[in-house]
Amino acid sequence: MTEFGEILRRLVGGGVEFIIVGGVAAIAHGSARATQDIDIVYQRTPENISRLVAVLAPWSPYPRGAPPGLPFRWDERTMRNGLNFTLSCALGAVDLLGEITGGGDYAQLVDHSISMEIFGSRYRFLDLEKLIAVKRAAGRPKDFESVAELEAILEEKRNRSS
Repeated sequence: MTEFGEILRRLVGGGVEFIIVGGVAAIAHGSARATQDIDIVYQRTPENISRLVAVLAPWSPYPRGAPPGLPFRWDERTMRNGLNFTLSCALGAVDLLGEITGGGDYAQLVDHSISMEIFGSRYRFLDLEKLIAVKRAAGRPKDFESVAELEAILEEKRNRSS
């Protein structure tokens, strides 16, 4: 089971710059759908990569679904040479995304993010409109199902504010 709050607290405590996207962002906006992992878009500066590696290293990140014994090294070089990582670690399932379809990278998404409280602390989340757009762009059946619910949430929020 993924320890969402603990992962987020450790990322913030380690000074990692990130935006929460995916299922956890949908839940923060009011979705009733469950998720098993946390998806974040991280800033790909050398300093932020260093902080991200340091924060997750004690929990032995490993490519999720990869066979045991695969030669995988969790370090800054690995992160610089890759972009998106779907990992399992002692705290649960974490997807580290350098960029996302329909949204781009951290710099392109930060203006489409908002601060919201979850697990007793404030974090940066993709705003509802952009979350809908990136889920639609991803094109997976589970994302299309989520889009319908998120659009209903957006319409309800717009009706309440008018």
